[in-house]
Amino acid sequence: MLDNLRDQSSFQEEEEPLDPDAPKPPKPRKPRRSFDQITGMTAQQRFAVGVMLFIIVCLLGTMFLLISGKIVLSSFFLKF
Repeated sequence: MLDNLRDQSSFQEEEEPLDPDAPKPPKPRKPRRSFDQITGMTAQQRFAVGVMLFIIVCLLGTMFLLISGKIVLSSFFLKF
């Protein structure tokens, strides 16, 4: 009598067949990651990287213009 007491007391819910036309519940949205989490840098570090990239682009542009002959150094710089 007491041998099957646990099996008898367990609640088993009968599963209803799913309706194929029933809409599925929406998936939970992923939390949006901020730019800090993506890069792993602070605002000051991102600013420093931006300034360094700006300087590099300016130097490369100036060197390209000098090499292509679009600009010429003045005679003041050529004396040194």
